[in-house]
Amino acid sequence: MKKLTGFIFLTTIFILMVTSCQKKAEQPQVKLRGLADTVGFAHTARQMDSVMQRIDRLYGKERQDVFQLKNITPQTSWQLVICPHDDYTYAGDVYPYVLQNLSAPTIILFGVAHKARRFGVENQIVFDSFTHWRGPYGHIAVSPIREEIMQNLPEAFYQVNDSLQEVEHSVEALLPFIQYYHRQFRIVSILVPYMSFDRMQQISSKLAQAIQTVSSARQWKWGKDFALAISNDCVHYGDQGWGGKNFARFGADSAGYRAATNYDLNIISECLIDDLDPQRIKRFVDYTVRKDDYREYAWTWCGRYSVPFGLLTGYYLQKNMNVRSLNGTMLKYSTSLVHPPIPVSDLKMGMTAPANIHHWVAYVGIGYRNRR
Repeated sequence: MKKLTGFIFLTTIFILMVTSCQKKAEQPQVKLRGLADTVGFAHTARQMDSVMQRIDRLYGKERQDVFQLKNITPQTSWQLVICPHDDYTYAGDVYPYVLQNLSAPTIILFGVAHKARRFGVENQIVFDSFTHWRGPYGHIAVSPIREEIMQNLPEAFYQVNDSLQEVEHSVEALLPFIQYYHRQFRIVSILVPYMSFDRMQQISSKLAQAIQTVSSARQWKWGKDFALAISNDCVHYGDQGWGGKNFARFGADSAGYRAATNYDLNIISECLIDDLDPQRIKRFVDYTVRKDDYREYAWTWCGRYSVPFGLLTGYYLQKNMNVRSLNGTMLKYSTSLVHPPIPVSDLKMGMTAPANIHHWVAYVGIGYRNRR
């Protein structure tokens, strides 16, 4: 009897162990992306809550006035946005202009590939294979549509490169603000490295088809169920701290500052606001990329590839979905010199670069929705 009891006990233990192992095997493995920047951006809930409290206290009234003027309501849901990715101490007041109303639960982000030259990457968009990204309020899941999008793209048009994605900060910058406003969302990160305009058109048109395919299969609506976000900083200006290069076309003084910001605003007005149009998007590339070498700046926007590629994707997507033209509204233009830095040192945050008349960066927030 004791032998039988012992046999039953051991058998039960064995079955429980096998069942437990099976359950563990069935659980999906988490592949978590690390953080590229723990200085300029918030990475804890306390940091993000405090940053937003300060932004709202200092600049919330100004933002609400702009929203009222531009007819932006709590019901506004952007279909596409252009947002900065610089340190929160400098650009933090600009992010909420566009990310507060980026409310879709799936967001496809177009980031800059700052380290593309180091990795020898060009003329392909870059995905990752992570299952989650870090956010201040918890891990952010990657949408399963990432794999479906890749399956619908020619293999020559993309690559999966976790190393490049992990050292890139331009997508990471937007996530804490999005998560602050909307806790539950999933992402697809796409980096856009050096690329000619013709190549952008080829890849973005196919990407738009792929996005339409996966969204239509789910009966998703653009703006309600999914949206696009483009990461970009405007002109990087000055004659110091740019790796030995002089980016001060108009001089590094107050007159040069005014001329450079006016030049930026002219680019925005001519190319990025109002209805999406390939000719105007091409004009942006002509402003920012050298005609004789698409790898080099003509005007130092780090979004010189992410912006036109993301806008082209939006343009082709609206045509494929047979919806009214997307219309861009500029909500905020600023620079790292417009106001004193937002205080963040007590939060164990800081700045990754100086801000002075010899070294500064500009930012723009633009929201796109169907023309009414």
